[in-house]
This record gives sequence, C-alpha cells and structure tokens, in this order.
Amino acid sequence: MPAPVRQLGDEHLGQLLTDIRRTPLLWLLIFVPVVLYGEHAWHDQQTLLFVLSVLAIVPLAALLSRTTESVAEHTGDAVGGLLNATLGNLTELVIAFTALQAGQYALVKASIAGAIVTNTLFMLGGAFLLGGLRHHVQEFNKVGARFQSSLLFVAVVALLVPSMVATADGAVGSPALQTLSATLAVLLIGGYVLGLLFSLKTHKEDFAGAGHGASEEPPLPLATGIVMLLGITVLVALVSEVFVGSVEAAGEAFGMSPAFVGFIVVALVGAAAEIATAFSAARKDRLDLSVGIALGSASQIALFVAPVLVLLSYVIGPEPMGLDFWPGAMIMMLIAALTASILTTGGRSAWFLGVVVLMVYAIFAVSLYILPPTT
Repeated sequence: MPAPVRQLGDEHLGQLLTDIRRTPLLWLLIFVPVVLYGEHAWHDQQTLLFVLSVLAIVPLAALLSRTTESVAEHTGDAVGGLLNATLGNLTELVIAFTALQAGQYALVKASIAGAIVTNTLFMLGGAFLLGGLRHHVQEFNKVGARFQSSLLFVAVVALLVPSMVATADGAVGSPALQTLSATLAVLLIGGYVLGLLFSLKTHKEDFAGAGHGASEEPPLPLATGIVMLLGITVLVALVSEVFVGSVEAAGEAFGMSPAFVGFIVVALVGAAAEIATAFSAARKDRLDLSVGIALGSASQIALFVAPVLVLLSYVIGPEPMGLDFWPGAMIMMLIAALTASILTTGGRSAWFLGVVVLMVYAIFAVSLYILPPTT
C-alpha cells in the first residue's frame, strides 16, 4: 500500500478513535463483542442477553448515524437525502427484519406503530422542551414541517384502513386483507419516492431551512464510509438477532408485554442516535433540524419501512404479513399524526408545548404497560 494512502487511513482511524473517546455514548461499543460472545456462552440467560443487546444496539445506532451523514456529504442533495432517509432508520429496519424472519409479527407491528408515535411525540416533544428551556421562543420552517406532517397523516390513514376493514368485516388474516396490504404497500412506496422528488428536486428551495448545515468535522473518504456502513450494518444485524431472540423471555421477566416491548423499548433503542441528535440540535437553537429529524423519520417509517416489511414478508416470513394493527395502536398512531399536524401550523414552540406532547406519550406508555392488548 502506498505511504500516502496508508497515512490517510491512519488519520481517519485516529479520528474515529478520538470520537469514541470523546463521546460517552460510544463507550458502550464494548458491549458488542460481549453480547456476541454471550449468545453462545450464556444462551440460557435470556434476560441478561436482552439487556446486553440493548446496550450494544444504542452505540451502534449512534455510529451508524454519524457514518451515514459523513457518506451523504460526498453526494448531491438527492442522493444524500435518499441515503439519510434510507439509513436513518436502518436500526429499526434490521430489528424488524430479524423479527419478521422469526415470524414475530406482533413485535414487528408494535415496533412500526411505536416508531411512528415515538418519533412524533417523544422526539419532537423532548426537542421542544429542551430547546425551550434554553431559548425563550424557537421558530422552525413551517413549509417543511407541514409537508412531513401531511405525508405522515396520509401514510397513517393508509395503515389504518386495513385494520378498520379487518375489524369491521372479521377479515383478519384473510387473503383479501393480505392483497389489500400489499397493494397499499406499493402505493405508499410510490408516494415516498414522489415525496423525495418534490422535496429534494422540484421544490427543494422550500426546504432549505431544514438542512443539517455544514459538518464541523471533515467527512470520511467515500470508500471508507461505505465499508464502515457495511460493517456496522452486519454488527447491527447480529446483535438484533440476539435482541429478538431474547425479547420474549426478558419481557416476561420484566413484566412487559410484547406490544410494550415493540412499541416503547424497540422504538426508543432503535431511534437512540436520532433522538440524541434532535435534542442536541434543539439546545443549539437549530429547531429546524430537530423537527426535520422527528417528522421526517416518522413519515419515512410509515411510507417506506412498513411497506417494505409487508413485501419482504412474502419472501422471508412464514406467511404474508398484513397491515392490520390492534385498535389501541390505530388510535395512538392517528393521535400522533394529528398532533404533528397541529404542532406545525404556527412554526413556533416553547418549553411547555414540549411538556404537553411528552405527557401524551407518557399516557400511551403507561396505558400499554398496565393494560396491554389481548391480541
């Protein structure tokens, strides 16, 4: 290997090690080899493996988020936006993919609904609260926020239709419901692609305020970033397999239903890096970024992740998965989407608005823990 290339690689390796030393969250990477070893050495200690896998997924999600942003800086707006949209929720997608293979459809659906609600209420509410405590009043780009909230509302309606039809007609698990779910999945992915075209190409000037801004550190070389993305994705997949395999036993040990684990635990763990970024941006008076992350992530899960999982179930699942959710999840997703629509009308926020939104999320979490769904 030529000396300049070797020197460049050493510099970026040193930069990565420095980032790990300066970021306490990344110190948890030590749990990645521990949980992979424990999968074979402590296979009967499911609760321990569950805790270790959670501690390992969180820093991997943070590292994945940083690497994705670094790679996106080498591309144009459209490709960079697609990278962020596709990889921003990769942790949740990998966890759901693993559960899909195992046939744990209840966990998959709970994680989809939970991710939408968590990103809309917890992430957005926390950003409003933390930003408002430091800044008296904050403003954000109403156009971009309304666009994302509108996409989210349409996607949630599409997710609710199969549930309402199945409940009203008693068609749960029927071939007609599966056909409807697959058709809506294709329709939602088409809407997702058109939304990217609108926000990143034809009307990108309206979304300038929601950009991430310039990076404070030089990005990694493109080849290095891609290799890191692939490596981190493999590690997330391996750890997620342990997580999904231990979640049922751990849930029983902690008194948590599968719905609560998927709706709250998986959503919070998978979105840990995005939550940290959104909260940090709000404290720096960059509420545009916080709102863009929260609503963009929620709409992307509803428009892209959920439909992709439905289509993948035909290939890797024991049977096709429908888009039918239990009634409680339907109501909570609809309330979250309506809340996002209301919050984005004014383009201003204060700390008490964040408190109100977080209270709604807390009501959902407590209700799920004490009174979990029976199906």
